[in-house]
Amino acid sequence: MKAQLAVLLSTLAASGVAMAQAQPAAPAPDYTLSFNVGAVTDYRYRGISQSRLRPALQGGADFSHSSGFYIGTWASTIKWIKDGGGDSNVEIDLYGGYKFSLGDFGLDVGALRYFYPSSNLGVNPDTTEIYVAGTFGPATLKYSHSTTNLFGFADSQNSGYLDLAGTFDTGFWGLTVTPHVGYQRVRNNSTFSYLDWSVALGKDFGNGLTASLAYVDTNTNDYRSPNNRNPSACRASPSPRSRASAARRATPSCTAAPNTSSTSCPR
Repeated sequence: MKAQLAVLLSTLAASGVAMAQAQPAAPAPDYTLSFNVGAVTDYRYRGISQSRLRPALQGGADFSHSSGFYIGTWASTIKWIKDGGGDSNVEIDLYGGYKFSLGDFGLDVGALRYFYPSSNLGVNPDTTEIYVAGTFGPATLKYSHSTTNLFGFADSQNSGYLDLAGTFDTGFWGLTVTPHVGYQRVRNNSTFSYLDWSVALGKDFGNGLTASLAYVDTNTNDYRSPNNRNPSACRASPSPRSRASAARRATPSCTAAPNTSSTSCPR
């Protein structure tokens, strides 16, 4: 087993109302604005390396309102587009949604757009997904549905990803453990559908500094980097952000997918 370390440094900035939050008598802020920056030894998304098993730099910003509405953006360095013959070395995500509660259940609905500027691949890898997530206690079940082709696979609109995750306090040194299992269905490209799973150990050190160590694996060998290494093998750390701040990523290039005019091996 090989594990990787993810470190996230984040800074919280807010309105004058939010800054007064530290005062006991102050009301809850109407909105918050937060920023994050981090580094990972391997950028994994849905079990597949986006950075060819190499380090990546990441950062984002999130705005949330007390009504439950939120919007945000996030970006990371990547390698899979260039591995597929394209030009982009960065992923930029834009997302927004609405969170609310029904009794003890928390619900989150939203949309997410993945951009790969100047990708120049045969099939545009830019992807839009809508998602719905339900949380009960420490567990969250989420479904993401693509309204466009999925990460460069031709004729893959209406693909879907279902995942179940939970965060549990270990009771030791403030450590949390987060198991996860997910299934990616690639419509009309069933060879590239797969199951992924992970277990992450996290620590919040306070003052905006967090770190995590994760084991990540999949049941697929169909995603290959140019050096024929399997970017879905058991080595990676998850992106250091939640997916109210969102979820997602793809794979380095390999052989072209069936029914795909692109030479990349998408997500």
